[in-house]
Amino acid sequence: MPEQPPYLRVADELRRRIAEHLWEPGDRLPSRAQIGQECGVGENVVRRAQELLISQGVLEGRAGSGTYVAEPRQRVRVVRSSAREQPSGSPFRADMKAVGRQGDWESRTDAKVPAPADIAARLGVDEGELCVRTAYEFLADGRPVQLSTSWEPYELTAGTLVVLPEGGPHAGTGVVNRMATIGITVSHAVEQPEPRQATAEEASLLGIQKAALVTHIRRTYYSDDGRPVETVSCTEICGVPDARVTVLAKEIHQHHASTP
Repeated sequence: MPEQPPYLRVADELRRRIAEHLWEPGDRLPSRAQIGQECGVGENVVRRAQELLISQGVLEGRAGSGTYVAEPRQRVRVVRSSAREQPSGSPFRADMKAVGRQGDWESRTDAKVPAPADIAARLGVDEGELCVRTAYEFLADGRPVQLSTSWEPYELTAGTLVVLPEGGPHAGTGVVNRMATIGITVSHAVEQPEPRQATAEEASLLGIQKAALVTHIRRTYYSDDGRPVETVSCTEICGVPDARVTVLAKEIHQHHASTP
């Protein structure tokens, strides 16, 4: 039988220490040099072992701080759109509260941003057409778990009270409810998830190792006449099960059911 690669052997040893409670959730691991000395391997081997366990949700990297034993992941909903589609409150905050965690988000909106080619194609507009761009950072107990960027055609909402997704009287109510106030019915959404490695910027913002596995999701909402009204790009940490809510029709149905 071929010998097990050194980094897998080290990964097994790190798992054993966690399973036997030598390291508890939230504990910072010793330096790679120390682990390497204890396991008889080099620091690069330890790095590969840690990156494997980070991708599996066993460990987590914190930018500029080190590597830690990950807290047990709860099954939470952290998707931007469905966290805002119900007028009775935020399901995101409610679901986080149910598992004893504090859910929140931060956002920044820039109006009149020229659409890059890929966004223009998703929105069915010309490249360079002005859009409203909003960047979100979703937080669990103050720590980021998802990054999201929303794009809407500027001409669609220009001059209305809903031009800013997180500003005005309809702030934070979501694309379905916001569009309804200006007579646009959002009928469905299409999303495309794919796993990939985190970029350096994503890794820094999410506090994970560079090139760690994440789930990237492209989601586009359409009106009942087939026009794209919003497209969203989400990046989620792998190892947060059910972070993405797939029942998009449910939020749209709930809005229509609550409409007289």
